[in-house]
Amino acid sequence: MSSSNQAQRIAIGADHAGFQVKERIKQFLENAGHAVEDVGTWSDESVDYPEFARAVAEKVAGGLAQLGVLVCGTGMGMAIAANKVPGIRAAVVHDKVTARAAREHNDANVLTLGGRLIEPGLAVEIVKEFLDAQFAGGRHQRRVDKITEMEQVRARR
Repeated sequence: MSSSNQAQRIAIGADHAGFQVKERIKQFLENAGHAVEDVGTWSDESVDYPEFARAVAEKVAGGLAQLGVLVCGTGMGMAIAANKVPGIRAAVVHDKVTARAAREHNDANVLTLGGRLIEPGLAVEIVKEFLDAQFAGGRHQRRVDKITEMEQVRARR
């Protein structure tokens, strides 16, 4: 059974630039039977994306959600902010190929998307691909372990 067919708890958030795409993704996830925790924003009024990136990242890092999805204008600001939370591997993705690779090769646990760059329908397809992919382990595990080690060394300083 693929991940998208298995009910998961997914934290989702966006800033004003990603609000409309987030709403479309949220609808898809709920219709697919996933438990979705929406941390906001709830309109297209200007807000600061780091607040939402942090909220989603902390839920994933704390085990309150299995995966996270974040949407801002380009996906880059959300990824930068989310990756400041230890244990988070947020990937900016703009197509289905990179969505699958982010999970299979990097064990990404947060997907970030550009609401100004990706049409809502494609965003949903990207999320499906991200959920369907599984971490491949093997040589990729060594690399993810090195990233984790970098976080741990930094945390001890």
